[in-house]
Formats: sequence, structure tokens, C-alpha cells
Amino acid sequence: MRVNKKYSCLPAEEKGIHIINIRAIEDIGYDQHESTLLNSLSKNPDADCKYGLYFRDGKRKVDYILVYHYKKSSAGKTLARRAQQNDASVRSTKQDQPLPGKGVQLEMGDSEPHLDYHEDDKRFRREEYEGNLVEAGLELERDEDTKIHGIGFVKIHAPWNVLCREAEFLKLKMPTKKMYQINQTHGLLKKINSVIQKITEPIQPKVAEHKPQTVKRLSYPFSREKQHLFDLSDKDSFFDSKTRSTIVYEILKRTTCTKAKYSMGITSLLANGVYSAAYPLHDGDYEGENVEPNDRKLLCEEWASYGVFYKYQPIDLVRKYFGEKIGLYFAWLGVYTQMLIPASIVGIIVFLYGCATVDENIPSMEMCDQRNNITMCPLCDKTCSYWKMSSACATARASHLFDNPATVFFSVFMALWAATFMEHWKRKQMRLNYRWDLTGFEEEEDHPRAEYEAKVLEKSLRKEHKHKETDKEKLTWKDRFPAYLTNFVGIIFMVGLTFAIVFGVIIYRISTAAALAISSTPSGRSSVRVTVTATAVIINLVVIIILDEVYGCIARWLTQIEVPKTDKNFEERLIFKAFLLKFVNAYTPIFYVAFFKGRFVGRPGDYVYIFHSFRMEECAPGGCLMELCIQLSIIMLGKQLIQNNLFEIGIPKMKKFIRYLKLKRRRSLDHEEHMKKKQRYEVDYNLEPFAGLTPEYMEMIIQFGFVTLFVASFPLAPLFALLNNIIEIRLDAKKFVTELRRPVAVRAKDIGIWYNILRGIGKLAVIINAFVISFTSDFIPRLVYLYMYSENGTMHGFVNHTLSSFNVSDFQAGTAPNDPLDLGYEVQICRYKDYREPPWSENKYDISKDFWAVLAARLAFVIVFQNLVMFMSEFVDWIIPDIPKDISQQIHKEKVLMVEVFMREEQGKLQMLETWKEKDKTKGENCNNHSPRLSRSRSGSLSSCHSYPLDV
Repeated sequence: MRVNKKYSCLPAEEKGIHIINIRAIEDIGYDQHESTLLNSLSKNPDADCKYGLYFRDGKRKVDYILVYHYKKSSAGKTLARRAQQNDASVRSTKQDQPLPGKGVQLEMGDSEPHLDYHEDDKRFRREEYEGNLVEAGLELERDEDTKIHGIGFVKIHAPWNVLCREAEFLKLKMPTKKMYQINQTHGLLKKINSVIQKITEPIQPKVAEHKPQTVKRLSYPFSREKQHLFDLSDKDSFFDSKTRSTIVYEILKRTTCTKAKYSMGITSLLANGVYSAAYPLHDGDYEGENVEPNDRKLLCEEWASYGVFYKYQPIDLVRKYFGEKIGLYFAWLGVYTQMLIPASIVGIIVFLYGCATVDENIPSMEMCDQRNNITMCPLCDKTCSYWKMSSACATARASHLFDNPATVFFSVFMALWAATFMEHWKRKQMRLNYRWDLTGFEEEEDHPRAEYEAKVLEKSLRKEHKHKETDKEKLTWKDRFPAYLTNFVGIIFMVGLTFAIVFGVIIYRISTAAALAISSTPSGRSSVRVTVTATAVIINLVVIIILDEVYGCIARWLTQIEVPKTDKNFEERLIFKAFLLKFVNAYTPIFYVAFFKGRFVGRPGDYVYIFHSFRMEECAPGGCLMELCIQLSIIMLGKQLIQNNLFEIGIPKMKKFIRYLKLKRRRSLDHEEHMKKKQRYEVDYNLEPFAGLTPEYMEMIIQFGFVTLFVASFPLAPLFALLNNIIEIRLDAKKFVTELRRPVAVRAKDIGIWYNILRGIGKLAVIINAFVISFTSDFIPRLVYLYMYSENGTMHGFVNHTLSSFNVSDFQAGTAPNDPLDLGYEVQICRYKDYREPPWSENKYDISKDFWAVLAARLAFVIVFQNLVMFMSEFVDWIIPDIPKDISQQIHKEKVLMVEVFMREEQGKLQMLETWKEKDKTKGENCNNHSPRLSRSRSGSLSSCHSYPLDV
């Protein structure tokens, strides 16, 4: 190996390693730091480092990866080939700071490749930043000789002393040597639990972390002064890979690059393109013949597989691998899915009750009875003719499946179910906090975001230029006022756009119904309503799916221009905006059908028109509840099938295929790189970056709204949600394990703002279901008729009671049917659904007293139902404690045991001091009792007496 005269060899610290000191490099025009170069002489370095999981020495584990782009010129390739021959890697020591990006110097004949200003600046920043990482105690190793053209990797390792220091700073709770017995149930409960365990054994995952534990290690925040409390027999496994990557990420966020008068952490460097990616490594491969056992492979087999859909999730292993925040998401999703099982069973029973009683339903039987010969008024002007009520028989019978007394019970049940679900989750959350040693954990303020620092820097430079002030600046509401105004106007505009689209669909329904009524055959006219409803719902579904993606991007942009200070603030504001827009987008068409359709129609002879030509559409004779059911079911199932599943499967597969094609094209350009086996960090770089949990939570929250808000109109909603979630859990698991880069583990003790959104939806569901039952369904009019107007105490005559009469001679000019004899006879009186006075009355067509009686009953029902269900929900919330009794006992037990450990330690110290004092005193007395002659003859004794305390 030829070395420039600027290099001088240093003694090797390890066997088989040569260290070269780079003293001075001034080729780029500025002073460089000193650096060390570590050359490994292993014959098979890739096997020694387990293909990227370790440094080249095969001992130091890779805890984090930084990725950057660089331009490879001909001179650069010569440099890379020589670096490969010497197997060079950057090694950091406390005495010599590294020069990232500098492997071996070019020979005298070679010239440094010319880089443009931006590339040069990025390299300067990387070198300073990596030098600061070394000063923080991290060890780095660079690899530019990779299979991916133009991509360099910096491998980061955190040594033991750094891990201990940061674990103490972060107050990480680590298991101590002290173990204690977990309180076990006794008597009958113990037998019941053992029986349940035997029954559920086939559906338990075969994971060690999932087995029930009888003992638990006492946990305590790590302290370097109290290392004797912890079991440090195996230092390599004391901090697992999740904890190591978390510690390194905290250092990366805290370490700054201060060139050009501004401070930049890893988030800023990533945002400015200095580094293109930063991520921890997966534990290894998850498929293959000779794959070593690892947590990723175990998760793939026992969790991220559709073949284990019937098993419980190994939540503890998920938390161990991905961290507490992701573990809590999957735990919440599992609890939600389990709670859907009883809701689905009750919903099926309600639906079957409707099917069983449809032939006994008197109103639908009267509507289907052709002997009644009820002639209905036209559904549109001129082109529509009179029609028989018996032609709507199928719609009336189908409406009874969802509009029966059992749906009222189901609405009350689902309101209590929602309250029980929230309480059950709180208790589950506390159990997980205890098991994961999160009791007492408080989230600290996060580091400022890159965009916030840039804005503050811009403000401070502007102020410094004007007033020469250098005080630390921060963004105030005045700085953010334009962003706040843009947010307000933007959200109002988006909500207005949603309303406009729904209004456009209404126009489509009205115009299409009129067009079909003109052109259809007599047999086809009966299906006009179903055709128009189905096509309009499909249009709504397509628009909702498209706007969901658009609103997600707009919500992110609106949040970015606000420039929140921390990632937590950014996430909460983004969630609020995205949820508001997507909620309005998903539920506006449903709200229209439930509460507005058919309310502002007018009456024959005095209809309400849109644009003076389109009549407002009416509900079917059986009410709007059946149409609401169709609308809800198609939108819910369509969103779950298309948006949640096909998009989640199809889009990642498409992106993966595009990356594969790009890599294939690069490999054809460089055959030597193609022949090498990929390192772990190269494989992970080709995976999709983790984009956060917001999209995952959002789709489940919207689904929770479908399940609870309008459940009175669609009792099968919990069943379809359950079937979707069984697939969703495994789909998300497979995505996290196989298709995404490993996310940085984040500690969290709850699901954050999502819990408040769930509670808000639960409260809103009570109100909406009360209005659906009282105003959309015919439940209240039936009760009023049964107890106030029925002559024999039955529902006979109910249909006739809800219909008003109209004299056809009172039609406005130009609105009467073109073919009045379409039914084969002349019609003088037609009927329409409303509570109005008959044409032979003094106040003809005025609202009758029956209308006010029904309205009063509806409002009374809303008030009673809402207050009763709210009271019952609060009672459930009050009667179920948030913290399980056994968990509170265990937490108290841990505190007592920890106090005992420290008291015992203090007593041991005091006893040792007292023992030393007594021995010292005894030795002193023995030496004073000896005679001078004896002392002189045994001079060693005296000296030994005085030297004893010194030895101690």
C-alpha cells in the first residue's frame, strides 16, 4: 500500500488492524480535522459483519444509518477502488477526530474531482456534523462502495459508556436484579383463568413474550452510580436494538451543525438534503432458508401473516421491536376489533329479527295490498304520471329490515358499547403501561422542528440587520397570523367545496330521475328510484375517495405554513385539520339523506324548486331510512375495500416495482456492483420510509364513526367493520415488518389526541342516533298513531293516516301530468305523504294538528333518549375504574419494594462503616495496651495497627 508522506503510522490497538493518521489535508481550501483510518484485513468482511449488521470488525453493532448522495466521477471511482482494496473504514477515537468522506488520499498524479458549490457545501456540513457526533461519543464507519450507485452510508455505533450516559439522561426504566412475585388469583377465579387459558391456547401466538408471567423484574430509571442494581452480566443485550436506536436518534437530534451562522440537527439536515435518509436497521431477513432466528422473522411468522388471523397479537414483541407508540396502536386496534364481536352479534340478531317479522308488519302489508287502490301524486312535473302505492312494495318491505323496534334497542346498546369500549381501552392501556414500565413516564418537550428553526433564524437575521439585536427569537402569533388566516379561509373553502359537490350530486339525482321517468318503459319506471340512488352513491364514493387524498395533502400544507414548534404540535394540528376535513367529506352525503332529504319539498301545487326548474326530491313512501342504509353501506364498504385495502396493498407494491426497475437499470450500468451481495442497510434503504401512524388511525376513526353515528339505520355496520379489521391488522403488520423501514421507537403512554376524538364521536353518536330514530324513521309516528289515533289498538290504518289528499284541479299551470289517464282511469284525488288538511277543509293544505303532535313526540323522544343514554354512559364510565385493582396493587408493591431495596442498601453501608470504626477502635486499644519494650521488639505490630484504616 502506497501512502502519502502526510500520513504517519500509529501503533495498532487491535490485532490485524493498522491505524493511519491523516495530519493535514487542504485540497478543498479549508482546514481539516485530524482523522484515523481503520483497515480490516479479514478475508470475508461481509460475513464477519453479518452483511451490514455490524462494523467491519464484526464486534460493534450498527445502531443507526445515515444515507447521503454523492457524485461519482472517474477520479472518485479510482479512489473507491483503492479504498476497497485496503478495506478502509473511518474509525473514531477521542484523540483523533474523523474526516467523513475522506478514505485514502489520491496519489500525486490524481486530482480531486470538481464538485459544484452545493455538493461542496453539503459535504462540509456532513463532515462537521459527523465530527460533532464523534465528540458526543459515537463511533462511525463510512461505506461508499455499495451496490447502489451514488449512495453513501454512514454506520453509527453507540459504545457502552454512551448508552449508559444517555439512558440516564432519558430516564429509561431498566430491569434490576430484584425480582418479585406477581399477585395471582386464588380459588374459583384461578380455576376459571386456567380453563380460559387452555381453551384459548390454540389462538395464542408462539412467542415467549406472550406467555403469562408469574414473576417480574423490578424496574428503575437507569443510573451510572447505581449500576450494581442492574443485571449487567451481558452488556451486549442489556440495551436491546430498539433502545439503542432511540438513544442514537436522541443524540442525532441534539447534535448540531453550526456552519454559516445557523444550527442544524438531523431533522434540518434531512430537510435540506444534506442527508437523504436516516433510519435504524431491521434485525435481519424474514424469509429464506439459512436465515438466523431474529425478532423480525418471528413477527413475520406469528403476526404479519394472513394464516394467523385467528390468533391474538404478540403485542409485547411488537413493542419490543417497534417501540411503545406503535405497540399502543396495534393494541388499541386489537381491543377495538375484539369489542366489535359482541356488537356484530347483536347487529345480526336485530337484522334477523327484521327479516323474521317482515311478513307480520302491518304498514308494509297495507302498502303492498293492491286492494287498497291508493293513487299517489306524480313524483315530477309534467313527464311523471300518477302511480300506485303498491308499486313501492319492495321498498317498504326492505325498509322494515332496518326500521323496526329492535333498532331503537340497538342504538341504545351501541351507545353503551362505545362507553364500555373506551373504559375497556383505558384499563388495557394501564395494564400495558405497567408491563412496559411506563408508570410515571411524562413526555418531555421535543426538539424544535427544522422549519421552525429556519423561520426563527430568518426572523433573527432580519432583526439583526435592522436593529443589531442578537437576543434569542421565537415565533409569536403575529408572525403566524397570515398562516392562521390562510388556514381559516382554506378550511372554510374546503368545507364549502364539499357542500357544493353534494349539491351537484343532488342536481344529478333530480335531473336523472326526471330523464329516466320520460324514457323508461312502464316496468322500468318502478326501478327509477333505486337506479338513481345507487348511481348517486357510487358517484359520492368516488368523490369521497379522491377528496380524501386531496384533503390529506391540503391539511399537511396548511399545518406546515403554521410552522409548529415541535413534532408533537405538528402532529396534533395535522390530525385536527385532516380529521375535520375528512369527517365532513365522508359524512356530508349521509347527513343530507338522513336529515334534509324530503324535508323541504313543499306539497303538490306548491313545490319548492331549484333554479326554477328542478323539484326537490322526496323520500320513498317507506321513508328515507332505506336510502340512508344504502348510502351508508356502499360508502362504508367502498372506502374499506378500495381506499383502505386496495390502496394500502397496491400503491406500496407499485412503488416497490418502480424502485426495482430503477435498481435493475443501475445494475446493468455497473456489473461489478451487481455481483456483490447487498448489505442490510442497502436492503432497508430500498424499503418505503415510515410516514407515521396518522393515516392508520384516521381510517379506523372514520370507520368508528360509521359504526356508531348512523348505526340505527344499518345494524350490520359492526359486522362489516369486524371483517375489515381482521384483514387490516395483518395487512398493517405485514406492511410494518416487510415493506417499511424500521421506524425509530418512540415512548408513549397513551394514544394521544385520538382518544379525545373517539370520546367526541361517542357523544355525537348518541345525539345523531336520537335524531335518526325520531325524524328519519317512522318509529315515532307509529307510536303516536298507536296510542292516540288507532281505533282498535293496532297499526291498521297507519299508512292512510300518514297520507294527505290533493285535488288535481289545484295543480299549477304547466305542472299537471301530460298523460293523466296513464293508470287507465281519470284521477281526481291523489295522495302524498304529509300531515296537511284535505282540500275540502276550510284551511285546505295547511299543516294539520297531527303534524304538531308528531313533532312534539319526536322532540320529546330526542330529549329523553339523549339524556337517558348519556346518563347510562356516564354511569358505565363511573362504575368501571380506569385502573384495574390488581395493577394498582402491583404498582404500589413496586414502590414498596424499591424503597426496601434502597433502605437495605443504606443499612448495609452504615453497617460497613460501623464495622470499620469498631475494628479501628479495637486495634487502637490493643496497640495502646502494649508495653514500650514489647512495642519496640514488635515494631511491625504497631505499624500494622496504624496502617489498617489506610488499607481499608
